[in-house]
Amino acid sequence: MDTIKAMDALKAILTDLGIPEELIHQDALLREDLQLDSTETVEISLALKRQLGVSVKLEGRQDITLAQLCNRVEVAMSSASGGIQGKSASGV
Repeated sequence: MDTIKAMDALKAILTDLGIPEELIHQDALLREDLQLDSTETVEISLALKRQLGVSVKLEGRQDITLAQLCNRVEVAMSSASGGIQGKSASGV
């Protein structure tokens, strides 16, 4: 479920940035295939924070695929939900 939610959010963010939908697939590299620059990767990070409430770091020189980015988003989502559950459990 989180995978679909993460990929749908990424697709929406990328199309908002003007990336043609036919280029958006799980094996697409952010910089090489989608031609994203550092400003656009920051925009993706900010949009993920707004839409899903997760912080995902995209800085660095290593190019990653959408599948790898989706995995990072999933990890951040599960960490965020685990942190909330952990706080409520420790408060009881």
